[in-house]
Amino acid sequence: MTTLAPGAEAAPGGTLYLVATPIGNLGDITIRAIEILKSVPLIAAEDTRVTRKLLTRYQIATHAISYHAQSDPGKLAKLLAHMRGGGDLALVTDAGTPTVSDPGAEIAAAWAAEGGRVEAMPGASAALVAVAVSGLAGPRWSFEGFLPRRGSERRDRIARLAADERGAVIFETPRRLGTTLADLAAACGSERPAAICRELTKIHEQVLRLPLGALSAAVGDGAVPALGEAVIVLGWYPGGSGSATARSPEAGAVDVAVARVADLVASGTPRGEAARLVS
Repeated sequence: MTTLAPGAEAAPGGTLYLVATPIGNLGDITIRAIEILKSVPLIAAEDTRVTRKLLTRYQIATHAISYHAQSDPGKLAKLLAHMRGGGDLALVTDAGTPTVSDPGAEIAAAWAAEGGRVEAMPGASAALVAVAVSGLAGPRWSFEGFLPRRGSERRDRIARLAADERGAVIFETPRRLGTTLADLAAACGSERPAAICRELTKIHEQVLRLPLGALSAAVGDGAVPALGEAVIVLGWYPGGSGSATARSPEAGAVDVAVARVADLVASGTPRGEAARLVS
């Protein structure tokens, strides 16, 4: 699908393809994506070493160059010049869909502003996989990407999440996962349902569904390995964190889970192991 305004005609030049790539399992790529990667004269990749594994798997011989968030502005200029000259360009990131908490927005916006044709090749998305596998996001949810690391901007964003009854999808690094869960538990309530989804579609995929307080404790106790980026799914919670009114059906299950974890801990089971058993 092109990003052109209604009635507008594409300017002469190539097409920018935003190609979604697997988030873990290399089998999760579409036939159309493979065809595009084979047909374009150039691929711009976030990390050519990562992309080379995918290209090798599907015998794609297209030349690839690096293009990422820290690339020199001159690299963007060269890629735009390539498309102005009529050359198509495929943009890929290490995993998932370009521009979705990943590089690519600036080149897509720049080429679209010139009237260039921009098309997206849909495919794997960690956000959608986490929503599906967690079963907690509810009928409406927001995508937050990575939260601000510190300061009032972070506090304000988390406060808005706490006041919102919708589910939310948050990306986080392993180093900051424990801190973020603790902050969410403090603002949203330790009993609000949530899930940690790690290594999605990979061999060591882990999905841990527990209340925020128990998830925070599980990370602190080492039940969640500090490896690979994680997706936090903040559960749908009608009424928000400050309401004592109608709770979702999941909330009753959350109460049972909390009580069961507490019983196991009281009987001598380490909290991290108790969290694993209840999950």
